[in-house]
Amino acid sequence: MTNSSRFLEYQNRINEALDCAIPETDVLYSKIFTAMRYSLNAGGKRIRPVLVLEFSRIFGVDESVAMPFAVALEMIHTYSLIHDDLPCMDDDDLRRGRPTNHKMFGEATAVLAGDALLNRAFEHVLSNSNSISADVTLRAMKCLAKASGADGMIGGQMIDMQSENRELSLSETELLQSLKTGAIIEAAAIMGCILGNADEEKSAASLEYAKKVGLAFQIKDDILNVEGDSKLLGKDVGNDEESGKSTFVKLLGLDGCKERLEQLTEEAVVAAKKLPESEFLVWLAYELLSRKN
Repeated sequence: MTNSSRFLEYQNRINEALDCAIPETDVLYSKIFTAMRYSLNAGGKRIRPVLVLEFSRIFGVDESVAMPFAVALEMIHTYSLIHDDLPCMDDDDLRRGRPTNHKMFGEATAVLAGDALLNRAFEHVLSNSNSISADVTLRAMKCLAKASGADGMIGGQMIDMQSENRELSLSETELLQSLKTGAIIEAAAIMGCILGNADEEKSAASLEYAKKVGLAFQIKDDILNVEGDSKLLGKDVGNDEESGKSTFVKLLGLDGCKERLEQLTEEAVVAAKKLPESEFLVWLAYELLSRKN
């Protein structure tokens, strides 16, 4: 199997699992499920859940065991996108090529849809993790809860909001990224390590890979926000500059960003090669380097 076909198979199985995780219903409050499904099933690369499945596979975990954790992580990522797009946050009209959740269902429903996805993530794992020990489940969920909370993704969003019309230093921008984008990507790798009982050395290499890929992912996003194609991206471009946000492009310039991106990718590859069966992770690092959306 080629790496690209493995990636596609991962995406397809993840999408199937996400679709089953929140079934359609005709209850009186069914609008909330419609809104949840609208954003959850809107597509996307599924990089984060793919990493959960791949790191789990590397450490000998059956996909059926890892999938609930991958689904939970994607639910949390999707909730964060719904909230990020709100008028009180980034005030975006497009996400993944179609109207944002609040444009379709109204602000109040979008807030509730995000809240519901966050809660459903943990409910989903706790309802589908009977084949592994409670200790492993709790450790993995603690990892995800911290990564998505005030000391992770939400903390990064707070810095992001505070940075509008105020220049951040490079170290502050790297902190923003490590929390808002990087923490969840790191959690994807570490949850796979926890599920597979990886040793300390392999866990450290996994985390190093995720850190480098996470930072590279954000730098690439900043580059695409300047010179990307809005049709390919499925969202507006140029809005970072309009809102006065501090970005890596503003701090390093486009050429500096591209140089740093290549360096981080090579560092990710070095970390990946410390792991067994690392071919897919190496391929993915280079694939993310050259992505157009």
